[in-house]
Amino acid sequence: MYTHIPKLGFGMMRLPMNGAEVDIEQTKKMVDRFIDAGFTYFDTARGYIDGLSERAVKTALTDRYPRDAYLLADKYSWWCVKDGDSKGFFESQLERTGVEYFDFYLIHALDKSSYEKYNAQNAWEFCAELKNQRLVKNFGFSFHDDAEFLDKVLTEHPEVDFVQLQINYLDWESDSVQSALCYQVARRHNKPVTVMEPVKGGALAVLPEDARRMLAAVDANRSPASFAIRFAASPDGIITVLSGMSDEAQAEDNINTMRDFVPLSADETEAVAAVAELLNAIPTVPCTACKYCVENCPAGIAIPNILRGAYNSYLSYNNLPMSKNRYKQALENGNAASACIGCGVCMEVCPQKIQITDLMEKAAKLFE
Repeated sequence: MYTHIPKLGFGMMRLPMNGAEVDIEQTKKMVDRFIDAGFTYFDTARGYIDGLSERAVKTALTDRYPRDAYLLADKYSWWCVKDGDSKGFFESQLERTGVEYFDFYLIHALDKSSYEKYNAQNAWEFCAELKNQRLVKNFGFSFHDDAEFLDKVLTEHPEVDFVQLQINYLDWESDSVQSALCYQVARRHNKPVTVMEPVKGGALAVLPEDARRMLAAVDANRSPASFAIRFAASPDGIITVLSGMSDEAQAEDNINTMRDFVPLSADETEAVAAVAELLNAIPTVPCTACKYCVENCPAGIAIPNILRGAYNSYLSYNNLPMSKNRYKQALENGNAASACIGCGVCMEVCPQKIQITDLMEKAAKLFE
């Protein structure tokens, strides 16, 4: 059903920026190069780039190309639907992106917590009705939880056409992300998969030197990112792999990698497994996100998000710009590390006995 879709998609989530605004001229060049190379799938959402992504899609893509030249995916996000006005939200997405229908439409960032919110908004029925009205051609959801819960959702909602999963070689055997297990559940339910985070937010594009050498020993002409994207595209049942391209060089590398897609060889598969083992062995802060610290923090600091998302990213990849971006994302659900008053209440309740106040000081110096 989806075999005609090239296996590289353009994720409009990390577009090139001029300050707080999207660099539209560079984005246009990237869109042009992407389409000229034969690729068609574009993915956006209301929350991407503080609401700018959908409008950038209109300016760079839909105002400049005929409707049959591309496929466009957008998402139903529960937190963007005000006063239960699902219809109004959807109509605003059509207006912002400049289209009359979406080729793919997803319930956004589904997990155990948001499942109840989507059920309360009757989101499943709403999206199914959009498909009945041919305002949406394919209806699915993006998923951020464990394989057992994915099985429950697909059992309760067999009407969905596809699932979007986080798949990359670092998370493939992860106990938390469960990429492989979730993929296997989706295939058992006969659902094809679109892939998000194949390069893990850029982490697998900028590797430590010893990890880079492992990949170069197999093929010195390929970038680290190319191994990650091909890994994500290699399993059966993959519709396309979304890459959040931030500049023309990244777009060119992805296009060259996927124009004539070849799945990973046995040697390449062995190499990325060795890199994953190496990266997973790097010592990181053993935060389990139990959130006892958050419940007791008088300063309301986003402690688990800072430690797991930003600080551990820096320890693993030594990539400060990427880790600063993750720090910014971490603060969407709490205050900055610099707000720490050093009271130590968090350490009294931490089951892992983490020296949190010291780490907050280090995080503030690194990321602020």
